[in-house]
Amino acid sequence: MPALPKELCAADLRRFNPDQVSWALENLPKGYAAKILRYWPFWARDDQLPPIGDWSSWVLLGGRGSGKTRAGAEWVRSLAEAPRIGSNKRPLRIALVAPTIHDAREVMIEGNSGLKAICHPRNRPKYSTSRRQLKWKNGTIAQVFSAEDADGLRGPQFDAAWADEFCAWKDPAHCLAMLRFGLRLGSSPKLVLTTTPKPLKALKKILAEPGLALTRARTRDNPHLSERFIGQLEDLYGGSVLGRQELDGELIDDPKGGLWTRSQIEQAIKPAPDEFDRIVVAVDPPASSGKSSAACGIVTAGFRQIEGQKECWVLADRSVQGVSPTGWAKEVSRAWHDFSADKIIAEANQGGEMVRTVLHLADDSLPVSLVHASRGKRVRAEPVAALYERGMVFHVRHFAELEDEMCLFGTKGNKRSPDRMDALVWAIWSLLLDGSGSPRMRIL
Repeated sequence: MPALPKELCAADLRRFNPDQVSWALENLPKGYAAKILRYWPFWARDDQLPPIGDWSSWVLLGGRGSGKTRAGAEWVRSLAEAPRIGSNKRPLRIALVAPTIHDAREVMIEGNSGLKAICHPRNRPKYSTSRRQLKWKNGTIAQVFSAEDADGLRGPQFDAAWADEFCAWKDPAHCLAMLRFGLRLGSSPKLVLTTTPKPLKALKKILAEPGLALTRARTRDNPHLSERFIGQLEDLYGGSVLGRQELDGELIDDPKGGLWTRSQIEQAIKPAPDEFDRIVVAVDPPASSGKSSAACGIVTAGFRQIEGQKECWVLADRSVQGVSPTGWAKEVSRAWHDFSADKIIAEANQGGEMVRTVLHLADDSLPVSLVHASRGKRVRAEPVAALYERGMVFHVRHFAELEDEMCLFGTKGNKRSPDRMDALVWAIWSLLLDGSGSPRMRIL
């Protein structure tokens, strides 16, 4: 190991591997290691650091335990401890807003990632319960507010504000408005909002604001959490709406106009039976190949009939994107073998008989049936959505990308190509609707 440079800084340590960092910290001059250990920009992930550029509002959407509270607290600390220069050397005034006063004190101030915990003992602010104020030695004051009392924000004015768990606020839109009216001190007041997302109108309105700085964090991104803890939660909730929201920090919504809803799909999750009467692999081939091409939808589904009751299970989504025709044909073949499927249902609108040729070049044993869509996607999808409502279609687990396409299909402004959903529709048509009523497809 080379000798340490005389002026080693955090930027140098960021280029070291973990062993080099440990060695460097052990050999740093007395007191310097402690400074490095408390230097947040060195240890923070990029999503936990304030975005570069001129912004007035920064929103950090994060899963539970992803480190968003620490990010907010460190941002406040950086403001409170920064030396005041120029003609205006007055102490800063900062607003801290939480769902309740209890949350503000237990999480934002005295929690493991709260302001008192992250500050150096010699510069630790003191909290006055009666005044609901956190005060630093340099005079900076952080005033605590509860979202339960939005009107309590009338009157006070601030240089900055940290709003935590915005989606858990009682009336988020009104409370945020009251807070913003008070952000009027200094030349560039700033707002930081940290929250686990929920599909609230107030949050969606913020995210649509021009010039907003947005970062995202997942629970798994926090290296200090137990791998066992994360693994258990992912096993229980991974891929579900709750898991994507609480673990991945995703904003999951049901836009108006969709044929399916998240809650409807949640209710359709059900273990598959041991045997099926028929299993098919449905394919919606892309019109072109390459990285920017649409996905090739590949969905496997099984059918059984018990005591006259017909049921269908979605068993797998093997869709692929950015691959050659040979690539997606091989994936179809793998799905057929993996599930011992009876038939391949392939849409022939794009490519015609060439689709069959491509599939047989990958595996000449594939039993391919080509289908041609004579009606629009929505007309084909509506009867399938009705089967979900009647409780005739189930999913063996969550298929996040497929579910997104299902719930977004037909909604205003959606430009996403529903390739996975198309394959799903073909699979269920062939198992539950082909020969029943008047299916809008014809076999080639």
